[in-house]
Amino acid sequence: MPKINFRIILKFIGILLCMEALLLLVPFVVALIYGESDAPAFIQSAAITAAVGTLLLLCFKNARNEVGKRESYLLVTSIWLFFSIFGMLPFCLMPNPLSAADAFFETVSGFTTTGASIMPNVDILPHGILFWRSFMHFVGGMGIILLTIAVLPMLNHQGGLLLFNSEATGITTEKLSAKIGETAKKLWIVYIILTIILCTLLCLGPMEPFDAICQGFGIMATGGFATKQAGINYWNSAYTEYVMTIFTFIAGMNFALVYKAVTGDYKKLLHNEETKWYTAIVIGATILVIAGLYITGQNGSFEETFRRSLFQVVTIITSTGYTGDDYVAWGPFFTTIFLLLMFFGACAGSTAGGAKIDRLVVLAKNTRNEFYRAIHPSAILPVCVNKRVVSHEIVSKILAFILVYVMILIAGTIILSALGLTFEESFGSTLSCLSNVGPGAGATGPAGSYAFIPDLGKWTLSFIMLIGRLELFTILILFTSYFWKNS
Repeated sequence: MPKINFRIILKFIGILLCMEALLLLVPFVVALIYGESDAPAFIQSAAITAAVGTLLLLCFKNARNEVGKRESYLLVTSIWLFFSIFGMLPFCLMPNPLSAADAFFETVSGFTTTGASIMPNVDILPHGILFWRSFMHFVGGMGIILLTIAVLPMLNHQGGLLLFNSEATGITTEKLSAKIGETAKKLWIVYIILTIILCTLLCLGPMEPFDAICQGFGIMATGGFATKQAGINYWNSAYTEYVMTIFTFIAGMNFALVYKAVTGDYKKLLHNEETKWYTAIVIGATILVIAGLYITGQNGSFEETFRRSLFQVVTIITSTGYTGDDYVAWGPFFTTIFLLLMFFGACAGSTAGGAKIDRLVVLAKNTRNEFYRAIHPSAILPVCVNKRVVSHEIVSKILAFILVYVMILIAGTIILSALGLTFEESFGSTLSCLSNVGPGAGATGPAGSYAFIPDLGKWTLSFIMLIGRLELFTILILFTSYFWKNS
């Protein structure tokens, strides 16, 4: 067995739990402001989390801050798991507590920004719980590890980079600075600033400040927890929908490129191939949905049909999951379009889920080359993205990623089908959780919830959400024999 530095793993779990205890105090303050009965649940949860975190930190305070590849995979997975376990405590300790399966599902859905919920009616939830659900989106959106590196740059350069790459999304990670800690800070700065601007704009519409903040957390993190059971239809505001659509679209972009754009270097964002594909897919899918609504006679005025279609396309492709309409009720044509958008998602380096468009771009170009080589077998045709050659190693890794993605999708569908769900519900729920979207199909669609799924199904989907958020290999590699062997 290789010499894995378990002491540093436990030490950093302790640090992160202490940070989570501080985060739990924020919804505690919210609960106190509104004078509601969920306040004790948060202070008790914070105390338990802080006690465990402090104990781990004291026991392993002298651990060497050295992280290798094995430690990075194990540490990232462990931290997301422990964050979810202790993050579920408020749901277990609040009045009318949830079961362990329901609480863990809701918490994992929050941190992974999936937005799938077992809550049958969020209108009756206290403000503290509503805030915690959205605040989990905000924390998990940019990444727990990225937050740690930004505020606690105590890892060596190599260790910080390994952790960053283990949590980051997409096939490549773009650094904004020579120091990984500085990159993390810059990404969090643009994330926070955009969230503040969004919340301010939402407040200028019909939303109350509390709702605007919670929805703002969800949008920039591309999560889907809402504060009203009716979703965005509660406010019935075209202004609100357009603001949410614009910022949801921005949240689906690579945040490193967004940072460069707001600091003056906008050409890298505009000329980036992934951004172009992302924009083209949104436009194309919106046109298809508009055309479908007119053909099926489900359209209103052109402005209303355009707004409904654009909002639905953007919220699904970015894995945000806010829904103004029940696309399942529109018909199978629309459901098929949205399931395809769920699969690939938005851009790498964003807070969105899915397989990512950068992988789609590479696969499309590699497939085109394979067709050409069928006629010209001696041709040497490299795959180029943004005028850079993509190595054969990366192409192979992408093919393996897509294969594993599909295998998990099939396995999840089989498990849920065995538990009594229809094929539509099983497939839609698994794809939605794997891509961190939220609404699935059938009874788990926009008009439904995941409450009816048996506990085994909820544990399964919780695990799938974590796998999807950490992009498969970070978690699944722990289940291989060679990870634990000397090599």
